[in-house]
Amino acid sequence: MSKMIFVNLPVSDLARSTAFYQAIGAENNPQFSDDTASCMVFSESIYVMLLTHDKYRQFTSKTIADAKATSEVIICLSSDSREAVDNMVAKAQGAGGAADPGPKQDHGFMYGRSFEDPDGHHWEVMWMDVAAATAAPSA
Repeated sequence: MSKMIFVNLPVSDLARSTAFYQAIGAENNPQFSDDTASCMVFSESIYVMLLTHDKYRQFTSKTIADAKATSEVIICLSSDSREAVDNMVAKAQGAGGAADPGPKQDHGFMYGRSFEDPDGHHWEVMWMDVAAATAAPSA
């Protein structure tokens, strides 16, 4: 079995966050969702668990970071093309997120942009031409 990743994010408004992640292409898995959590599926191996603050506190005694004021993590998703990168960032902005909180990256063989969800969680979206990347001379 291949490894899977479950990213757990505390959210202040579960319905708003669920709608946001659906708008950028994730599907809700109702089997693992209720009034305290939404399981958002990006692929067979990538899941985002949106958790109310009360639910999130069941897993840690640490203070929940305010992702709009501090950086706790930058999560990166791969994309199939430059256009798909731009499309996801546009969808994020249209759904209430912020586009490009980090610098755009264009290295020819690799292209990336970023967005923040409504709670301020920082996501990057990257495309890479693997063949060109492996042929590029190292610095």
